[in-house]
Amino acid sequence: MIKIILVEDHHLVVAGIRSMLADESDMDCVHSCTTGQSLFQALKVHDADVILMDINLPDTTGIDLCREVKKKYPGIAIVALSINNQPGIIRKMLDSGAIGYVLKDADRHEIVKAIRMTAGGKEFLSISAATAMRKPAGNGVPPLTRREKEILEWISNGYTSQEIANELSVDVTTIISHKKNMLAKYDVKNTAELVKFTIVHKLI
Repeated sequence: MIKIILVEDHHLVVAGIRSMLADESDMDCVHSCTTGQSLFQALKVHDADVILMDINLPDTTGIDLCREVKKKYPGIAIVALSINNQPGIIRKMLDSGAIGYVLKDADRHEIVKAIRMTAGGKEFLSISAATAMRKPAGNGVPPLTRREKEILEWISNGYTSQEIANELSVDVTTIISHKKNMLAKYDVKNTAELVKFTIVHKLI
């Protein structure tokens, strides 16, 4: 029996995947959680063979969380589950220890196959993720999402994460998570470099 923990903060996605896995006789979704912190609490209680992990979480990025989990639990296979098809993000997840990457447009067959293959120690990329990785790098710069652009404009005007969270009526950990994702997306070290990069490339 393949034991699975799902790390995902969208309840509809959780419900859909749980329903999907319930039909597989060799799989058991033993737990689901919404944050990186709650994942570590779950791992103290539940054994897992595979972690299906969203890469945009309220309290951390999947890249950082993947690296931390692999340090403490090297035997667990991690499969990223994301809407992000940027080759740089996919590569960073794999470099951080993930053995699989599945885009959320994947069908049931791909998700089930990803779990079985990675549980057996084999790397798996969904069709759309593999296609994204094959695209030539060119000079293109990935665009900002609407929310990323909004947050970056606040940052460039000198607002702190807490102040931005207050303005947008969200938790500060959400803002921090978006900032970490943007740093990884554009491969820059801090928010000052991030703002400079996006201005130079006319993203804001």
